[in-house]
Amino acid sequence: MNSLPYAQETLFFQNQAGKLFYQPAGYVRLAWAAERQPLETIQAFYEQVLALLQRSGVGRILSDHGQRPPLPIAAQEWLTTSWIPRAMSLARTRHCAIVEGADPMHRLSTQSVVSTAPTEFQFKRFDTFTAADAWLRGLALGK
Repeated sequence: MNSLPYAQETLFFQNQAGKLFYQPAGYVRLAWAAERQPLETIQAFYEQVLALLQRSGVGRILSDHGQRPPLPIAAQEWLTTSWIPRAMSLARTRHCAIVEGADPMHRLSTQSVVSTAPTEFQFKRFDTFTAADAWLRGLALGK
């Protein structure tokens, strides 16, 4: 993988759930930790994602799941009923590229979020960072 996109990023926030970066190509990147996290830690992380989306005005997300374990059911429900609608309303966020995690159970929890989120919120799933990055860069350019 080309490390240049990572080199241009700025770390905005980190906690036990992961690290949050601003990517000058026009999106924010979530780099998830491999350990299972309680709901409160996940919520705190996502609240910082929303703050960065609002501050930067980019409105696009790359969620790099890596070795992240499946999200708890409560976190999935909170994402689809609270966080995503607020991100859409407050930060005009409509696009999320997901770099798939290695755990098959993780992929099922991701599918649960994707299938129950508001239909106006577009998810696209990728096997590599490079493909996800290219899709988001194309959106930024209006392609």
